[in-house]
Amino acid sequence: MNSAFLVIAAALILVLAYRFLGAFMAAKVLALDPTRRVPSETHQDGRDYMPTNKWVLMGHHFAAIAGAGPLIGPVLAAQFGWLPGALWILIGAVLAGAVHDSVVLLASVRHQGRSIAEIAREIIGPRMGLVTSIAVLLILVIAMAGLGIPVVNALKESPWGTFTVGFTIPVAFFVGLYLKFLRPGKIVEATVIGMTLILLGVAAGPYVKELAWAHYISLDEKTMSVVLAAYGFLAAALPVWLLLLPRDYLSTYMKLGVIFALAIGILIVHPEIKMPALTKFTAGGGPVIPGKLFPFLFVTIACGALSGFHALISSGTTPKLIRNERDILPIGYGAMLLEAFVALMALVSATVLPMPDYFAINARPEAFAALGMVPEQLADLSKLAGEDLAGRPGGAVTLAAGMTWIFHKIPLLNRLMGFWYHFCIMFEALFILTTIDAGTRVGRYLLQDFAGHVWKPLGDKSRWGNIIVFSALFSAAWGWLLYTGDVKTLWPLFGVANQMLGIIAFGVGTAFLIRTGKAKYLWVTLVPMAFVLTTTLTAAVLNITGNFLPKKNYLLAGISVLLILLVAAVTVESIAAWVRLLRHRRTPETAPAPDPLPDLDVPD
Repeated sequence: MNSAFLVIAAALILVLAYRFLGAFMAAKVLALDPTRRVPSETHQDGRDYMPTNKWVLMGHHFAAIAGAGPLIGPVLAAQFGWLPGALWILIGAVLAGAVHDSVVLLASVRHQGRSIAEIAREIIGPRMGLVTSIAVLLILVIAMAGLGIPVVNALKESPWGTFTVGFTIPVAFFVGLYLKFLRPGKIVEATVIGMTLILLGVAAGPYVKELAWAHYISLDEKTMSVVLAAYGFLAAALPVWLLLLPRDYLSTYMKLGVIFALAIGILIVHPEIKMPALTKFTAGGGPVIPGKLFPFLFVTIACGALSGFHALISSGTTPKLIRNERDILPIGYGAMLLEAFVALMALVSATVLPMPDYFAINARPEAFAALGMVPEQLADLSKLAGEDLAGRPGGAVTLAAGMTWIFHKIPLLNRLMGFWYHFCIMFEALFILTTIDAGTRVGRYLLQDFAGHVWKPLGDKSRWGNIIVFSALFSAAWGWLLYTGDVKTLWPLFGVANQMLGIIAFGVGTAFLIRTGKAKYLWVTLVPMAFVLTTTLTAAVLNITGNFLPKKNYLLAGISVLLILLVAAVTVESIAAWVRLLRHRRTPETAPAPDPLPDLDVPD
């Protein structure tokens, strides 16, 4: 299979989907209204609510949703062959993922930027709100820990990589201050400065590696886990303009630049996909994913096809920043299709490697030894990268190695592969960290909303004491899970938890469509909800019986059982609400827009 053909076909499918299905969603299903006032205007506070330029917000939103998932999931799923992943990415993104993201984003904008749990409380009822709050908090903790695993495995004992990624944080501070105080509104100017500084950080990496103090940033897995949790705390606690927005939008344009450069590289080099269309591991027994093609493909590739985590961003930071409803089409629907293209590029990068090399990188040494395979080009790849690549599971190193292998065949670039490999690692880490920072901030919102129903002052998001305490609590929760887990336990649990959140979001989104007089379009949410409900619950049960209990991991088995019960309760509550709303549905002309809720706490 020629990789160039796959890239061109995928790009055409996604462009046509945006042009026709996206337009249908915007005009018919969502009925976007550019004259309606949005939360960033009505609740503007300069911290969380702030009208934001469409392209800056597009950068932030894409960076927040396109974390580890579109990079790591397809790489891990390459264990099954290239064909299943490619089909699920394209079909899932167009018919499920983009629908999910845009419906939730509009629902949150129409409910004053509130979280998915608060929307559930308003539309379906208090009991649904409580169950959803618990489920979302638990799922988000698992998601943050799962997303952290690839960063830990990519940056452990790598001073070059750690310095390069860490350097992006002060650069983001500088760009945030530059746009806030020095040159307000000069986005292009600030972007050029920020991107230049980030590239200098990559170039300085090998020199830093040789310095006497470099061992202080050569961190083991456990220490790196603590550092990631500390970063999540900062991202959740600091004002959005100081770290979150500048870092996310800068990294987005770098990410998209790399992905499109990779696409061009594939078109120039025309590398053959060396992984079979289907491997023997579709029946199970693979060293990367502990399960069969069905149902584990559909929980391994989440971001890039359909990801429940996106509901937290679409009802978290983004609706508080969007300045016009018409921006929901490119931000909600379009960003998901861009993410699908990223996922396809990740899949191609992994599958152009020889099959033995793929498994040698992406499996533990003992698991690879049991396969009886002999690496073909791994020694050359390690030499090009300047690091030993064997036994670095999690997907990030596999992806960077595949991208490096493609680019080293382009004339004049083969002497820069050490820089390119570490640039790819930084590019992947930025993808993941921008999801961790936005996700931790959303977790802080959710935790405060939940605590505010116990004692109202705790829900006040303007108090620094609340901000610090709840940011620390949430960061500590997922940091502990990351500290004690590994890729073969956390990633399957993350995949199941992530898709369970998608089930919840589809349930709430369906109720929202009924309430706004769009009952005739319910199939756009009900069909993907039924599919993901089937695949995810099956995977959850198989995780418990085939992965967690045999390893005597009773904590993760217990968490899985709790998730199943919560999702079952949400599904029953959602169906009851749909029936109730359908009996009293109104036309779009007579259905009132949701008013601001009386207990909404908005910072002064």
